[in-house]
Amino acid sequence: MNQPTHPAYEDPCLYIDGEFVAAEGRRTQAIVNPATGQTIGHLPHATREDLDRALAAAERAFASWRHSSPMERSRVLRRVGELSRERAQAIGRGITLEMGKPLAEAVAEVVNCAEHCEWHAEECRRIYGRVVPPRLPNVRQMVLREPVGVCAAFTPWNFPYNQAIRKIAAAIGAGCPVIIKGPEDAPSAVLAIARMFRDAGLPKGVLNVVWGVPAEVSEHLIRSPIVRKISFTGSVAVGRHLASLAGAQMKRMTMELGGHSPVLVFADADIDRAADMLATFKFRNAGQVCVSPTRFFVQEPCWDRFMERFIAKTRQIKVGDGLAPDTTMGPLAHARRVEAMGQFVEDARSRGARIETGGERLTEAGCFFAPTVISHAHDASMAMTQEPFGPIAACAPFRDLDEVLKRANALAYGLSSYAFTTSTRTALAVQNGLEAGMVNINHFGQALAETPFGGIKDSGMGSEGGTETFDGYLVTKFVTQMD
Repeated sequence: MNQPTHPAYEDPCLYIDGEFVAAEGRRTQAIVNPATGQTIGHLPHATREDLDRALAAAERAFASWRHSSPMERSRVLRRVGELSRERAQAIGRGITLEMGKPLAEAVAEVVNCAEHCEWHAEECRRIYGRVVPPRLPNVRQMVLREPVGVCAAFTPWNFPYNQAIRKIAAAIGAGCPVIIKGPEDAPSAVLAIARMFRDAGLPKGVLNVVWGVPAEVSEHLIRSPIVRKISFTGSVAVGRHLASLAGAQMKRMTMELGGHSPVLVFADADIDRAADMLATFKFRNAGQVCVSPTRFFVQEPCWDRFMERFIAKTRQIKVGDGLAPDTTMGPLAHARRVEAMGQFVEDARSRGARIETGGERLTEAGCFFAPTVISHAHDASMAMTQEPFGPIAACAPFRDLDEVLKRANALAYGLSSYAFTTSTRTALAVQNGLEAGMVNINHFGQALAETPFGGIKDSGMGSEGGTETFDGYLVTKFVTQMD
């Protein structure tokens, strides 16, 4: 694997009340390149005073931003979309250095997110109320949608730009200031967003960026009476904890939590196309994707053909440093995930499964784990019951529709799902039968700016994107007036 030299990395900072704040004696943590294991920078943690200053700034900003023109919000968001495209190469390089994904994927993440800015720029001009016909001629009844207030957002490292911009654009477009605690492991993308909003003319205090020990920062922000809504993307366990804190304060929340996405490949599908598509999509970002296909259920008549093609395609994946031009899969973002992948593999093997390819760490330096395909995975194995969040595809055969729907729905997860079939009857049964917030049939069509993104069951509540995007950031006010 090639190990290209890395350019200088600028130490990140805080962004509070329109000012970038350097470490200046604050506690810091190392930022490590997972491809090399080398420390590339140091991130300052916000003090309690920093958090309180961010809260105060957001509260002051809300007094005016809540009344800002939708045209002004739209202008700012549209400009950030333009800047996203202009600065994508530099931002993408920072993402690759911090969490390892191939540079082309990192740059595409930034470029594609320009659409999220543009979508919110358009939709924020269409936050409508309505007039309700009265029972008396001298009464006027109106329903108004108003911004909920200061929002606190918490975003993960696997898509550091994407996850942050979705929440920030929705909050700002709705008229809400936002304090975001992005991923401490991959902070540069969130700071790049802050710079773009500043350059686009966003008033100070409307967007604030803080870092620190996640539990300490989240508890401080959520307990503050200034914060009226939280948005979190991450694990089910952490989401449950944050939801309990927010619930105790009667605060609104949007939760996009873990997934363990089932894939249903039926015998009447275009098997070669399905195998090719899934081999590419499964190992995107080294499988560190909340909607990654992870539990592969393949109908018995097409089992051999699918597995042969899928395994062959998986073996063609080029693993290496994300900055190397021929890399198609980078390292895992953290050393602890490499150990976890080994545990998934050993558990599967102990339950009678076969490791068809991969199943091992690739190098001593860096966090590289081979793309892994497990066949005849037991339904009770770790790989079939726990989200691997890594480059592991667990495959098992099935007989009929009723059986596979029962097995696919057996877990508490309900984020995304996939099915491949040419039968319209089967497709309809899958649409109706799968317990998931998103169902993709014969392609991967989710996560677009104009479509809602979210899960059910333990995978969360609420949606981001689509016409539903502002629902969590608005309150409904009924006004009735008699002459």
